[in-house]
Amino acid sequence: MPDYHAPLRDMRFVLHEVFQAAQLWSRLPALAECVDADTADAILEEAAKVTGQLIAPLNRSGDEEGAQWQGGAVTTPQGFKEAYATYIQGGWVGLSGNPQYGGMGMPKMLAVAFEEMLYAAGSSFALYSALSSGACLAIDAHASEALKSLYLPPMYEGRWAGAMCLTEAHAGTDLGLIRTRAEAQADGSYRISGSKIFITGGEQDLTENIIHLVLAKLPDAPTGPKGISLFLVPKVMVNADGSLGERNAVSCGSIEHKMGIKASATCVMNFDGATGYLVGEVNKGLAAMFTMMNYERLSIGIQGIGCAEASYQNAVTYARERIQSRAPSGPQATDKAADPIIVHPDVRRMLLTIKAMTEGGRAFACYVGQQLDLAKYADDADERSRAEALVALLTPVAKAFFTDTGLDSCIHGQQVFGGHGYIREWGQEQLVRDVRIAQIYEGTNGIQALDLLGRKVAAGGGASLQTFCAEMEAWAARGGLYADELKDAVQRLRAISGWLLEQARSNPNEIGAASVEYLHLFGYTAYAYMWARMADCAAARRHEDERFHAGKLASAEFFFRRLLPRCLGLEACIRGGSAPLFGHDAEQF
Repeated sequence: MPDYHAPLRDMRFVLHEVFQAAQLWSRLPALAECVDADTADAILEEAAKVTGQLIAPLNRSGDEEGAQWQGGAVTTPQGFKEAYATYIQGGWVGLSGNPQYGGMGMPKMLAVAFEEMLYAAGSSFALYSALSSGACLAIDAHASEALKSLYLPPMYEGRWAGAMCLTEAHAGTDLGLIRTRAEAQADGSYRISGSKIFITGGEQDLTENIIHLVLAKLPDAPTGPKGISLFLVPKVMVNADGSLGERNAVSCGSIEHKMGIKASATCVMNFDGATGYLVGEVNKGLAAMFTMMNYERLSIGIQGIGCAEASYQNAVTYARERIQSRAPSGPQATDKAADPIIVHPDVRRMLLTIKAMTEGGRAFACYVGQQLDLAKYADDADERSRAEALVALLTPVAKAFFTDTGLDSCIHGQQVFGGHGYIREWGQEQLVRDVRIAQIYEGTNGIQALDLLGRKVAAGGGASLQTFCAEMEAWAARGGLYADELKDAVQRLRAISGWLLEQARSNPNEIGAASVEYLHLFGYTAYAYMWARMADCAAARRHEDERFHAGKLASAEFFFRRLLPRCLGLEACIRGGSAPLFGHDAEQF
């Protein structure tokens, strides 16, 4: 199994050179107190050590052993428990958590880089703490002060974990159908009864307690999603002084046997009159849970980037060493019987596609992180409002585009190996299996596309889309590298958006028919903006690091000449309309 080395040079380029993060942090008082460029670099360096030396070596063995269930107890693979104990000593679970309750308070722009490292090193291991971080975010945003003070410190510390309990066997996307019930008790608590499926980390042996955030309905709740409330349900009851008490009526009925992420316990959780506590307001639990869901959607999107980076590193190493045939232009390695396969055009096509899409995604993740930081910390109300609108618009793009292209990149990396990519020895087939789930959980990518086009663009009249397009056009107006290509891409996005909104007024099927292609067209346009910014930055600073910046410019050229033109096909597909999808009766399929 090849080693994983965090791409620190590229991460620093994005963070410090392209987005000049330290300048932003210095004008946001809450961040200026705790982070600067040197602090960020130190955190990235340490994160690279933790992920590369502690977590990555467990990825292959963890996949082979998998999580095990016996009599309601779940055991993680050998080495996970010890590695997790070391991992939490560094405070990584609370990296961007609220300092008031023990978090480190680091900006999201920095946290997204760490999350990429974590998923690249081992997706299964990463999920245990990713769910905890999301649960902390929801508790911090919506729970009472009493719950926050009692539960957040040990969760940020990593001694307790978090889990998100939404899905039921009959209710996935349509959460309004859930049957889990909550009954109010005289002491202000609630009795929670029901069963949830697909619960990541619902049971494990890494932490002394697990804090479940559970969606349930009160007996008199309205029907549908407007009747859902959110409850905090601990695996082990917590005394007033923070010590652990009796086991709550929460149990793991089984774990799933899956295609990938086998070391991550995916649990069936049963709540048999378990004691829980209301988070937020009655019947407004879905909105509170979406605080966590939106965090997880960006995080899972980053899983796509991380796995793609790991696949790229493996494939490049192999392509430099594997010798097969001669280059079309003539022998390159004259001292050998054949040339390294990296000389062949098709191998370069695959490697550069992974490289351009992964680096574009890395920049876009940092950009979304920047908007999250502004939405949370900016003093100016208008700046916060603008950032919040961009986060809402861009989150479904990040989740779906990162993971759709992440799977493609992992498959490209596997293909570089030929037959060796299909066997376990080289690790490429595991990356393909592990990343596949990212398109499915935390809201399938088809649902993300509907959210983008139906809710964020159509329902809002396209206001936030106009904000983002105006920003991209303003950058193009500066006249830098690839300004014309970026301008054309934005004009295409504007035009197809307007056309779709017009079509949808007379045909409700148009939104659903076009949504996936629209999200991809949006994604390529957003990456064009990222690559235009990176190209301008690399050109301006080329003298500082000739080899790195020249490589960045070459990658930008590949993106604009070989990948951005895909938008032409996507536009044509969208304009094909919904009619071809409804030319068959159900019986004709």
